[in-house]
Amino acid sequence: MWIRSETGADHAAIRAVVDAAFAQAPYASGTESRIVEALRREDALSISLVADIDGRVAGHVAISPVSIAGTTGWHGLGPVAVAPAEQGHGIGSALVQAALSELRTAGSLGCVVLGEPGYYARFGFDAVEGLSYPDAPPGYFMALVFGETVPRGVVSYHPAFSLANG
Repeated sequence: MWIRSETGADHAAIRAVVDAAFAQAPYASGTESRIVEALRREDALSISLVADIDGRVAGHVAISPVSIAGTTGWHGLGPVAVAPAEQGHGIGSALVQAALSELRTAGSLGCVVLGEPGYYARFGFDAVEGLSYPDAPPGYFMALVFGETVPRGVVSYHPAFSLANG
């Protein structure tokens, strides 16, 4: 498996992987691949990595900027998707670790995620007092702090994420 930045030739495969990965997820909105495409179209993908196995895309992770009460320098992780046949083999973990490493190297102040606490805690994500995301189930909105200070306030994702709500 090779983790690499996406290329233009990967776009259709990324859409297929994201759609398949979220097809049976009870929490999915059905718009996850459209969110990725909107972020890409609006040049709002800070990081977009694929897991390449023998020349085929087996997984994808997106990172985009977020704002916290007007503070910049923070990012949001997601969507993260792995082809159903490839799940359970560490591909998602490898993608998340690679994306977080790139964020640290780029000087990001931190990263937030809305996701399963039991999964994302292994990467250091935890609930952070003073950070919130509207309507997030308790414990499912978490942050990983890279800098020394954490802003307080409501986290705002890119408008592409509003596709999930309508």
